[in-house]
Amino acid sequence: MEFVSGYRDEFLDFAALLFGWFRKFVAERGAVGASLEGRWRQLEAQIRRLPQDPALWVLHVLPNRSVGISLGQGAEPGLGPGLGAARLLGDEPPLHLQDLSPYVSFVSLEEGEEGEEKEEEEEENVEEEGAGTEKVEPEEDGEPATTSRESPGEANPPGEPEEAEQEAVGGEDGCREDRAEDETGPERRKGRRSEAAPLHLSCLLLVTDEHGTILGIDLLMDGTQGNADRVSGTENLAPRAYALLCHSMTCPMGSGDPRKPRQLTVGDPQLHRELVSLVPRLGVKLAKTPMRTWGPRPGFTFASLRARTCHVCHRHSFEVKLTPCPQCSAVLYCGEACLRADWRRCPDDVSHRFWCPRLAAFMERAGELATLPFTYTAEVTSETFNKEAFLATRGLTRGYWTQLSMLIPGPGTPRHPWGSMPSLSLLLSGDPYQLLQGDGPALMPPVPPDSPRGLFGSWQDYYTWRGLSLDSPMAVLLTYPLTVYYIITHLVPQSFPELNIQNKQSLKIHVVEAGKEFDLVMVFWELLVLLPHMALELQFVGDGLPPESDQQHFTLQRDSPEVSARPGPGVSARLSSGTKEKGSRRDLQIKVSARPYHLLQGPKPDLVIGFNSGFGLKDTWLSSLPRLQSLRVPAFFTESSEYGCVMDDQTMAVATGGGTSPPQPNPFRSPFRLRAGDNCMPWYCNAFIFHLVYKPPQGNGARQAPRPAPPAPTPAAPPAPARRRRGEKKLRRGARRRR
Repeated sequence: MEFVSGYRDEFLDFAALLFGWFRKFVAERGAVGASLEGRWRQLEAQIRRLPQDPALWVLHVLPNRSVGISLGQGAEPGLGPGLGAARLLGDEPPLHLQDLSPYVSFVSLEEGEEGEEKEEEEEENVEEEGAGTEKVEPEEDGEPATTSRESPGEANPPGEPEEAEQEAVGGEDGCREDRAEDETGPERRKGRRSEAAPLHLSCLLLVTDEHGTILGIDLLMDGTQGNADRVSGTENLAPRAYALLCHSMTCPMGSGDPRKPRQLTVGDPQLHRELVSLVPRLGVKLAKTPMRTWGPRPGFTFASLRARTCHVCHRHSFEVKLTPCPQCSAVLYCGEACLRADWRRCPDDVSHRFWCPRLAAFMERAGELATLPFTYTAEVTSETFNKEAFLATRGLTRGYWTQLSMLIPGPGTPRHPWGSMPSLSLLLSGDPYQLLQGDGPALMPPVPPDSPRGLFGSWQDYYTWRGLSLDSPMAVLLTYPLTVYYIITHLVPQSFPELNIQNKQSLKIHVVEAGKEFDLVMVFWELLVLLPHMALELQFVGDGLPPESDQQHFTLQRDSPEVSARPGPGVSARLSSGTKEKGSRRDLQIKVSARPYHLLQGPKPDLVIGFNSGFGLKDTWLSSLPRLQSLRVPAFFTESSEYGCVMDDQTMAVATGGGTSPPQPNPFRSPFRLRAGDNCMPWYCNAFIFHLVYKPPQGNGARQAPRPAPPAPTPAAPPAPARRRRGEKKLRRGARRRR
């Protein structure tokens, strides 16, 4: 698939932009000119002419003594400079954090053990001294100044000693390793890998404004754990910090044009003293005292940082000015050269010339998809939607809400591993909506005493019956159970009336290629409220599920919750008051099978559902779709865009010879717009729904089989000579045998 928006973890876009900017910064800092003094003066004069930013800028100093970076064997051929930027930005970028585990892992430097963490731990290093959520305003039109390559790191600031010059030019071992022009980096890393010594990120310099926009970053790295104590405090940081400040002004990472701050404050007393004589050269006022106890104020978050990149060359918006295609306005390019290259791609059906009118039609649906009844609709459907700020200002910073953001618990915070089933005692301790709550009052009102009198076909109807205010953000989580409800009550009766599904007393549903919806498993409790007459069994299937959850099974009953759980395979729990008979109605069974769907054994389901499926992104679909074709059960899937629906139809045709129904907007789609990196198309979780159209079995009379097809005059002509030559060869062989 050409576009992976809606399928790719947000954190990977965040890391791609961080490392892309850092790699450019290190490369430009390492270039040394003939006249060092002259280049510094020229750069400082350029910065003094920049417009002034009224916001306060903050230089954070974040030391790290606990986590090291280990490069795996798979990192050698493709990791390259910048700790993985190549893999984050390449033609086949990873979609999930765990995809990077063969290349980058994190080890504990305190314990001396390789306590491997997931990729999110890198975010903890960025956040452990201050912010709770990474937040950076995406850059729309920012373009670096034409002389930004004259970076302050190219020369030592006037008046600094000789040792500081080596520091500013990249004297740190880690920065030499990450320099884009360093040709010996891979060999050096390879040697350290063989010694099993992790790289140590000893300190992180971070430049932000008072609103949380990240403007620049520098990583100070030691080579091994043994050198972890070599950098103490902020010794010799002034040249690097000054270079970072200058580059952040001429080429701000987060948003906007080059600019200088009205005032700067520093988060370390020693570094503040060393910068007193340097910062005024830039025409910037340095705060009188260092920032001693600065921390996240109420409502402060780092803005959502999404990498805006050219669709062809993957260059970021801080490097070049990105503009959409003038005809469809859907795809971002850095200039005419990339637009022409994409327009003329071969084969023709992957070229932008083929897709441009289709993408233009998809863009016309943006207004329809943004038509929702919520009071916050205009904010969350905007192309500049700041999701992290929205969640933080509403206190949605715990439980299932953390799954929607880049918020990562800090060191020492108890949490269950991502992607694994949490402890049932934590998950279900008396309140099925426990993990749906925020930091404020309860978000989910009590269950209405009366069952629904009719079928709900919109968020407005459901919110009214459920007693929810239209200001409530619960639709973001409830999109999964409400989509299942809409499929059962509306779409299956329309497309498969012979099943009489609404009169069934029990229903077995397979949720295929399960991902984020499994991490939000307790939201499906709402199905018991909406369908009180029906016993439901949801079996989550997919090789992306955690292996330790394989074959687990528990049952939820809609009565006074009492939890009992046994750890290990086959874990089970029952929520009941003890008065209901086992197997009675109004219960929800959850089963887990951590394997591809075509390898699943068991009874045939009544219904198959997949969320944000992306058939073209995973090879296992080429085996799972034929399995569904053989089962011939109703199978409904959601997609985050019309583009994904078209690609799914093509994949279904290749895998089975069948197709998909025309997609229709899902009235219970998530209200949060997913902003893409290389395009402007409207993406929403569960935005569209379609079902599979199976190829008719041979000889059933429903539709004539496509073969044998009449020979077409033009295509059939070329193969004919080849058949004659094969026939002539057989005759010659026979003649030789007779002789």
